[in-house]
Amino acid sequence: MIRIILHNGLRFIVLITLQVTLFKNMGYYNLAVPYPYIFFLLLLPIGIPNVLLYLIAFLTGITVDAFHDTLGVHAAACTALALTRIAFVRITLEPDHYDRLSTPLLGEMPFQWFLPYLFFTTITHHLALYMLAVFSFAQFHYTLLSTIFSCIFTVVVMLLFSLLLYRRKRR
Repeated sequence: MIRIILHNGLRFIVLITLQVTLFKNMGYYNLAVPYPYIFFLLLLPIGIPNVLLYLIAFLTGITVDAFHDTLGVHAAACTALALTRIAFVRITLEPDHYDRLSTPLLGEMPFQWFLPYLFFTTITHHLALYMLAVFSFAQFHYTLLSTIFSCIFTVVVMLLFSLLLYRRKRR
């Protein structure tokens, strides 16, 4: 249990630091901006209590908001991501097929499950993030295009991080 807390604490520090130093300034004409800090929320253990997941998601979003100067937009988007994650795990996994403390890494879960997991949670986060940031339907097409491109960019970066963390499944 202590090992899981230490791993997740280290992931939090590394991903938030990368987000506010490197990825904050990276993007393609503000059309595709990566937000790989959400990978921390996606790698939390599957059996984490929902209240704790919501609290961690909110605190992660508030931390990023403090560095990005975005008054609670990331906090709301991370909370929406937590809701999507709970629903996706509940719908796609049977309770007896996963360990309460297992981390949904690429080596632990099949790729057919992992890629939709990354995509659906990321698209929910980005839709909430961009819609709350713009808070207008004036340039809806540009906002939707930016959401899709940023989602693809973020998923690719998270898949690269997954390959770095890849371990074969234990038997």
